[in-house]
Amino acid sequence: MAFPSAPYDDDDFRKDGLLASERAGDNAPALSISEISAQLKRTVEDRFGFVRVRGELSGVKRAASGHLYMALKDEGARLDGVMWRGNAQRLGFLPEDGVEVIATGKLTTYPGRSNYQIVVDRMEIAGEGALLALLAKTKARLEAEGLFDRARKRALPFLPRVIGVVTSPTGAVIRDILHRLSDRFPSHVVVWPVLVQGQGAAAQVAAAVRGFSDLAPGGPVPRPDVVIVARGGGSIEDLWSFNEEEVVRAIAASTIPVISAVGHETDTTLADFAADLRAPTPTAAAELVVPVRAELAAQVHDLQARRGRALARLLAHARERLEVRSQRLPTAQALLSPQSQRLDDLSDRLRRALVHRTEIAAGVLARHGGALRPALLTQRLGRERERLAAQRLRPEALLQRIEHARGRVEALDRLRRSLDPEAPLQRGYVLVTDRDGHVVKDRATAAARVALTLKFADGPLDVTTGQGPVPTVSAAPPRPAARPRGATDSVQPKLL
Repeated sequence: MAFPSAPYDDDDFRKDGLLASERAGDNAPALSISEISAQLKRTVEDRFGFVRVRGELSGVKRAASGHLYMALKDEGARLDGVMWRGNAQRLGFLPEDGVEVIATGKLTTYPGRSNYQIVVDRMEIAGEGALLALLAKTKARLEAEGLFDRARKRALPFLPRVIGVVTSPTGAVIRDILHRLSDRFPSHVVVWPVLVQGQGAAAQVAAAVRGFSDLAPGGPVPRPDVVIVARGGGSIEDLWSFNEEEVVRAIAASTIPVISAVGHETDTTLADFAADLRAPTPTAAAELVVPVRAELAAQVHDLQARRGRALARLLAHARERLEVRSQRLPTAQALLSPQSQRLDDLSDRLRRALVHRTEIAAGVLARHGGALRPALLTQRLGRERERLAAQRLRPEALLQRIEHARGRVEALDRLRRSLDPEAPLQRGYVLVTDRDGHVVKDRATAAARVALTLKFADGPLDVTTGQGPVPTVSAAPPRPAARPRGATDSVQPKLL
């Protein structure tokens, strides 16, 4: 391939179509991606500023910010969608995959991904069929978790002291319940007012059921013995709050028995399956929760009468049995005659024994009566007095014994002083010991020791047996002791 010797200029490239160029009067200027995306966004939003689309939910996801992301699809197309947090919080149902809905909003584009989507302002279930399909799906899921098992059902108290009611405070339902309770058995009723339809109704009903369970016994607000969740009749949309999963789980987790009285007898909600008992109507719930007071009083009266008749019949039968058995018993005379005869025999023997014992005692008294004369007793009393006087303590005898004991103590003290090994030291003698404290008694033993200790009356003195100088006393020199009379400095120590 040959190239020209001279380089190309811009006109040559424009002629060949390689460089883009804009000519005067050109009505198709080049746009940037952002510009074309912005124009497309304005066009779509102006043309489709308000649309209603019908489709099946898919990929439903709630972000941490509260925004709801989803996709709407049918057999041939798919449309992404987003619902901002404020609108998502006002939804009357829980969006799930597979639910057919009608979404109201506007179409817009998302330049970051080069696609379009719908910003949903309102979402509704597409028809009663779709609503029933969602209801069946939710019921199957909760039933699989065991929330509707019969084993979870609890018996209602026979006569509750406090009855809790979760319903609207202004509707006819609460008036019907209170009127029916007052007719049957007046009771203490605590009403927890809630919305029973529309946005936020499910959350309020669930919070009320949980609130009754959280009440402490004996608190300022009495804790109910049973709770009635009630609402009047209506369409499936009107009753939908009682099909919400939040309400069903609150009823199933309640620590107080719950009666569901939602709608009429033909109406059925998921709250009915989770409750411990379902009442066809709110008025029927009041009839189920308490008995009729008059009937109860009549029943008590009848039971009292039956008890009286039973006791009378029992006493009559017991009286008959007693009469029959009493006829078979022996008479009192027959039972006591042997014992009476024995008593007479023992009484006669006792009388004879007492007479005989009295005669023996009289003989003994006669024999010993001479020794009990007053003269003999007076003589013996004088001897005993003399003996008692001889046994009294005399001071002379005590002083004599004390002097005798003092003499013995003084003799023992003199013996102690004479046997004291250090007593001769006061007379000029010396006690000689070795380093181990053993007493040296002879010259041979002293010569065998290298060092000796001479103990004087005024203190010890360490000496050696060698030719070296005698070491001095390690302690301070003691004061010179008083010399014995006639002693001189030339007196040599003596060995003990």
